[in-house]
Amino acid sequence: MNIQIPLAEILRPKNADEYIGQPHLMSEGTAFRRMVAGGSVHSMIFWGPPGVGKTTLALIIANATGRQFYTLSAVNSGVKDVREVIDRAGKDSSQPILFIDEIHRFSKSQQDSLLGAVEKGTVILIGATTENPSFEVISPLLSRCQVYVLKPLEEDDLLVILNKAKETLSSIHDVKIVIKEYEALIRISGGDARKLLNAIDIIVASLLSSGKPIEIDNENTLSIIQQNLALYDKSGEMHYDVISAFIKSMRGSDPNAAVYWLARMIIAGEDPLFIARRMVILASEDIGNANPTALVLANNCFDAVNKIGFPESRIILSQTAIYLACSAKSNASYMAIEDAMSAVQQYGDLPVPLHLRNAPTKLMKNIGYGKEYKYAHQYDGNFVNIEFLPEKLKGKKLFDPGHNAREHEAREKLKKNWGEKYGY
Repeated sequence: MNIQIPLAEILRPKNADEYIGQPHLMSEGTAFRRMVAGGSVHSMIFWGPPGVGKTTLALIIANATGRQFYTLSAVNSGVKDVREVIDRAGKDSSQPILFIDEIHRFSKSQQDSLLGAVEKGTVILIGATTENPSFEVISPLLSRCQVYVLKPLEEDDLLVILNKAKETLSSIHDVKIVIKEYEALIRISGGDARKLLNAIDIIVASLLSSGKPIEIDNENTLSIIQQNLALYDKSGEMHYDVISAFIKSMRGSDPNAAVYWLARMIIAGEDPLFIARRMVILASEDIGNANPTALVLANNCFDAVNKIGFPESRIILSQTAIYLACSAKSNASYMAIEDAMSAVQQYGDLPVPLHLRNAPTKLMKNIGYGKEYKYAHQYDGNFVNIEFLPEKLKGKKLFDPGHNAREHEAREKLKKNWGEKYGY
């Protein structure tokens, strides 16, 4: 018997008790689950990788609150579609839910068209995205939504889903299914429940013709899946694997590998802005002040790709990827801000030293604000040795220059200015 409805749809949880994963949101007693149960929901954005339950969670909220559920996909919906849905929703007094899948693919004008309805409460917006909403969702809309992070499913979660799939497929096909080994299935899923269900569905369909009880092991899993699944799925596991290989190749100074993985993404139809954005991040995180021009070039690449688009932008992407791969490397700036944020979390909001405080009023001057501050430009070399850190962090080195020509120069200058204070 052929399954007309996808297995992922058949097994989609209908309520909070059936939902699998995301215990930080859906465990008994959490604030999120209490909110859903109470029916007092607000506009929100679910951010997480594919197949972890973003759409399902939106449907559960709609079911639990008894609200009308409208859905749009950013891939094939325009401003006109948004306005039509909002017009229909405006006639519904129950304050319906508007779910937008892949909201990061909406243009600024499309996102603008949602603002009024969200602000007035005509609809409760639930957006789903695999991309960081801070970069992909316009600020006015983002400020009106609570962002919830959904995490990749754990192995225990995937095994629960796998067993449900086995029982369902056994019933549908009237055949005994035995999973002798599950490691390959879990690995193929990459934490994506939909991908896991598609995989076991394909395997069972392939083994049905034997007429014998179906035994699934690592060997036949890999053999069947490699024959049936595309090698690159820009919305699934391979999307993340290939971009990871691309980034690591540039970080590892291999332009040949970098341009190969770039070609894989281009041929697969990856969003060129997604690629360019990752290179901007790498230019600062992995190159930084070893070669400040890298960030300038990467940022210009992003702007140029945005203006030009495919196919010509492939050349710009290639030029930039090769430049970044060949550049000197340093993660000193990245480590500096990580260490600084750790210090803030460890010590809290330490008071600003009095001599560094702003003193706009006479009272503030009288109590010592700004007293003993020395203006660096009045001294030789535009430097004067005073304390800029809070007392508890005095002498703490947060920036450790990398071992490259530019940052060696910075290290020598810091050592000359500060002597042994920071250990340069």
